[in-house]
This record gives sequence, C-alpha cells and structure tokens, in this order.
Amino acid sequence: MSCGTNEWCARFVERHRSALNFAALVLGYILYLIVGAGIFSAVELPYEKELRQELRDARRDFLNDSPCVDEERLEKLLARVLEASNYGVTVHGNDSDQNWDFVSSLFFTSTVLTTTGYGHTVPLSDEGKAFCVFYSLFGIPVTLLFLSAVVQRLMVLVTRRPITYFHRRWAMSKSLLSFIHAFCLGIFLTLALLVIPSWIFVTTEKDWNFLESLYFCFISLTTIGLGDYVPGSTHSKDERPHPHLYRLGITVYLLVGLICVLVMLETCCELPQMRRLRQRFYHEHIHELDPETTTIIDRDQLAEEPRYTADPLPTIIPSVSDQAASLRKDSGLAYTAANGANGKLR
Repeated sequence: MSCGTNEWCARFVERHRSALNFAALVLGYILYLIVGAGIFSAVELPYEKELRQELRDARRDFLNDSPCVDEERLEKLLARVLEASNYGVTVHGNDSDQNWDFVSSLFFTSTVLTTTGYGHTVPLSDEGKAFCVFYSLFGIPVTLLFLSAVVQRLMVLVTRRPITYFHRRWAMSKSLLSFIHAFCLGIFLTLALLVIPSWIFVTTEKDWNFLESLYFCFISLTTIGLGDYVPGSTHSKDERPHPHLYRLGITVYLLVGLICVLVMLETCCELPQMRRLRQRFYHEHIHELDPETTTIIDRDQLAEEPRYTADPLPTIIPSVSDQAASLRKDSGLAYTAANGANGKLR
C-alpha cells in the first residue's frame, strides 16, 4: 500500500511540478514581505519614537521660554506649516525660488510619467489635480511605448549583436557568453549610474553623504521614488548659482538612467539561465492550443533554434575535374550495362 502511495505521489508531483513550484514561489514571496516588514519595524521604530520625543521636548521648551505664545495658536500654525510642506511649499530659506517654474515643472512631469513620483511637489489647485489625472492617463502608456521602443533598439546594439559577434568569432557557448556579457554590463552600469553619480551628488549636495547619495540614485532609477531625498531642495544661491541647469541635468540623468536600467533588466531576462528558471513556474501545453497558435509556436521555435546552435561545418565541395570524372565513370557503367543487356537479348 505504501509503495502504491509513493508512486501516486511521485506521479502527482511530476504532473503538477510547475504548479507546485509556482505555489512555493508565491509563499516564498509572501514570507519575504513579512520578513522585510519585521526588520524595518525593528530597525526604524526606535528611531521614530526618539524623534517624536525630541519634537515633544522642543515644543515644551519653546512654550516654557515663550510664555506669551498661546499653545492653541501654536498648534494651528504647526498644522498649517505641515500641510503646506506636504505640498512642497515651505518658508525655510530663500522663498523667492518657485516650485512650479518651467524647469521644475519639467522635472515633475518626468517623475510622473516614469511613475517615480517623489511627492515633494504636488499640484495645489483642483485644476492641476484634474489635469494631472488626464495627463498621466495618456502619458504613462505613451511613456511605456517610448521606453520599450528605445530599449529594444538598444538591445540590438548593446546585447544581441555583441553576443552574436563573439559567438561566431570565439565559438563559445551562447549561454556562457550571455552570462559573461550580462555580468560585465552590470558592473559597468553600476559604476556609471550609481557610484560615479553618487560622488557627484556628494560634492553638489552639502548635506548628503555617500550612502545618502547612493540611496537616492538607487531609489530613483528603480522608480521607487520615496521623495525623502530630492536634489536641489536647498535654495542657496552661493552653493548652486545655476539651479535650473542643475535640475535639468538631473532630469536627463534620471531618464537616461532609467533606460539603461531597463536594458540591463531585459538583458538578464534573455539569459538562457533565466529562461530555464522561469519555465519551472509555468508549463504550457501546446497540444491544448488551437491549430493556428500551435503552428505559430512551432515556427517561432524553428526560427529560434539556429540562434542557439553552433554553425554546421562546411561541406567539402568537389572540384570540376572530379565531377567530370564521376560523370564519365557513371556514363561508362551505364554503357557497359546497356551492351550487356543487348548481348543477352541476342
């Protein structure tokens, strides 16, 4: 009985292997979320409590030092300041700089359409909120189309052609060559998009250290966009004489960096190792599809096979003299056979 049960379990696992792998992936991802939430809570909660206590102490000290200040009016003032700060409007520093000039608005539209959304500047009016909805409704799909077209063109130049060239030149396995290419490309983009810009931000943003600059670059290029660090938020003319040019340069960096990140992700997705890994979580039964779809899949598979197989060895082409000698030999045999047949008939 146990032997039959084991055989049934083995057949069940083999038949539903992809579904079981997918269920394990879902459970693993949920566990990853829970572990991350627990770690963030354990690390950040003490700092939050400490900061709240510092604010309470500062408020109490201010009221003790200023007995003429009404506590209720102070609370209203703080609430109004916090509300304005949530909209990106502060009275700290030089308030002559505007959040909605053309360059700042261009930076805002780029963060909205790329779904980065720092949240440091948001529309103030109802008209602006309504326009933001319709602008994003059409702009985000167009942005995705634009990024997809640019990435596919760059993939040909950056990934597919180099791999094909070195595969033919060195006769290396495309699987190994693709992995080496992705590894080198990842190192190059890490230096060009994270390390070097982080050092630049350290010199331009006086309040940032290297970790904070690296944190901003990573959060921005991955379109997370928490908004706790935004370059150009200080309005000192002495530290930054050309704030609009600086903000424009950051906009270009974010757009180009996002395209490079998408190229890197597409390169990793095309790795044969990643394809085999993805196939563990889904299984497509081709015989269950309609005949037209099955024919298309078969044609695609036949078209893709030469890309992953080595070039066949060239066949030896005989010379003209060898071909002529072979023809003479064949004709002579035919003539002899014909004479022999005639002789027998006689």
